Amino acid sequence: MGFWIFMLLMDILIPLTMVGFGKMFMTKCPKDINAVFGYRTVMSMKNKDTWEFAHKYCGKLWFKCGLTLLPLSVVPLIFVFHKGTDTIGTVGGIVCAVQLVLLLGSIFLTEAALKKTFDSNGISR
Repeated sequence: MGFWIFMLLMDILIPLTMVGFGKMFMTKCPKDINAVFGYRTVMSMKNKDTWEFAHKYCGKLWFKCGLTLLPLSVVPLIFVFHKGTDTIGTVGGIVCAVQLVLLLGSIFLTEAALKKTFDSNGISR
């Protein structure tokens, strides 16, 4: 049961992180464009407008995805409660992989929204 609890905690880390950072990015993005913290891509760092847009857009995506992923991450683990560690580990790994795909997928969606809203120089269309 200890390994099951460990996997449950590990599998809710990504959704909780998405919810937390999503809420933070929606309400207040990092003030200064920097290479250390925040949504940092070439397009998002063009100017203050692209920086703020990217954080608000990505923040909304992460917040919604995180809230959706929380229960969807717990349900598969409920079905393997009291199973062997191999089964629990496999299911937990699959859940984590799906979470990572959605987390990384948000980059593509945010970049597409940036390109739709701003030209290549970061000027609003």
